[in-house]
Amino acid sequence: MISGILSWMIFTPIIGMAVIMLLPKDNHRLVRGVTMAATIIPLILSLMMLASYDSSTHEFQFIEHASWIPVLNVNYHLGVDGLSVPMLVLTTLLCFLAAVVSFNVTNRVKEYFAFYLLLEAGMIGVFCALDFFLFYVFWEVMLVPMYFLIGIWGGPRKEYAAIKFFLYTLFGSIFMLVAILALYFTSNPHSLSMVEHMQRAPELTRGFQMFAFVFFFIGFAIKIPTLPFHTWLPDAHVEAPTAVSVLLAGVLLKMGTYGLLRISFPMFPEATKYFAWPMAALGVAGIIYGAFVCMAQKDLKKLVAYSSVSHMGYCLLGMAAVGSVAGISGCMFQMVSHGLITGALFILVGVIYDRTHSRDIDGYGGMWLKVPVYTGVMILFILGSLGLPGLSGFVSEFMVFLGAFPYFKITVAIGVVGVLLTAVYFLRIIQKMFLGNIAGHTTELTEINARELFTVIPLGILMIALGVYPSLLSNYIKATIENLVRVIGA
Repeated sequence: MISGILSWMIFTPIIGMAVIMLLPKDNHRLVRGVTMAATIIPLILSLMMLASYDSSTHEFQFIEHASWIPVLNVNYHLGVDGLSVPMLVLTTLLCFLAAVVSFNVTNRVKEYFAFYLLLEAGMIGVFCALDFFLFYVFWEVMLVPMYFLIGIWGGPRKEYAAIKFFLYTLFGSIFMLVAILALYFTSNPHSLSMVEHMQRAPELTRGFQMFAFVFFFIGFAIKIPTLPFHTWLPDAHVEAPTAVSVLLAGVLLKMGTYGLLRISFPMFPEATKYFAWPMAALGVAGIIYGAFVCMAQKDLKKLVAYSSVSHMGYCLLGMAAVGSVAGISGCMFQMVSHGLITGALFILVGVIYDRTHSRDIDGYGGMWLKVPVYTGVMILFILGSLGLPGLSGFVSEFMVFLGAFPYFKITVAIGVVGVLLTAVYFLRIIQKMFLGNIAGHTTELTEINARELFTVIPLGILMIALGVYPSLLSNYIKATIENLVRVIGA
């Protein structure tokens, strides 16, 4: 195994960004080549890490530790467990595929890919960091490239969407920073080590746990996003370039749920149990609200964006079952499954938008006659999103309901309605856009090409593989989640 593999995964994109900044701005081919190298290396490293990961233990592995700012007891501390390993593989895979999607960017290509690689480094860093200072640095680093990627290369309302995204996320970060400082000053000696704060969790008073949990939850809930912090998401998704929408849905939203599982649950077990029912209620509210809003959408990309509000509600419902391994495992499954499926859906929406510059659902018809390959691929991912058995979406939703039902029977019964509503709005898409006679913008369409197929086929394979054989993921997360349930003591 490569020494310092996590550091290489983080800093390879940063090295790639530095190289790109030194290249001539007109040499787009070379810029894209450097980007591909800087994204495929972390993907290869993440697969090597996955192959070497010992799934029988919940202990952190591939640990890197060095003193960084001794006077503040800040350390460069990295490590992974069953929560972070799947997210790292998902992140590096989506970053590689989204870089291929980005080949259609022709405006300020050099700057675009420089920001893109900085964003990847920040996302990878969040899933590796075991020091609060390092975690917060990576969390904030992501804001800058995402702001510019939306604000410069986005749609007609790009500035508004970029500013709204930045302000919402920064607002949540302030609450998170206050909670981190509170943990730092209540520890003796003062420490920013996540591992040490997990170990001292029983020493924290119930009142302090309540305070810290709420402050962290605000920061993470905005990122998920859950009601009522969700309003930045549709604007950001609709205005963002296709590749940025893929990363926003596939990775950034998962950082909220990951933060709760990594920080809030093990560090504040009493507060976690206390707030379990409110989390379940917010999760179900998101499922139902997101589904109803999807039913009213005429913009295909906005529909997929609001479906994320609905599907991330399943994550919140699953993790609210704090005493259930199945519930929290369902949350992890949903995080990975949603990243695969929704990432692919955004790519496929981008495919037709590139050709017709329209996302109006009513403006298409009979696509199965004009572009049968595209139709088949799109319907496959739609079926995955609505939870067809045999695909990953079904496994994740089933595990969430199975784990949460003993704790929230009525809440889960309401949440199950979300599955029906999801089927309604997605089947409406199939009927309006793909069936019937050729109409509207469909006449302008050409078949999906090899490059575009290359970006969605791996996601489709993984979606089917996890749906047919869930142990591909559950074996990696089982020990860590079992330990998390023991720590919470529910």
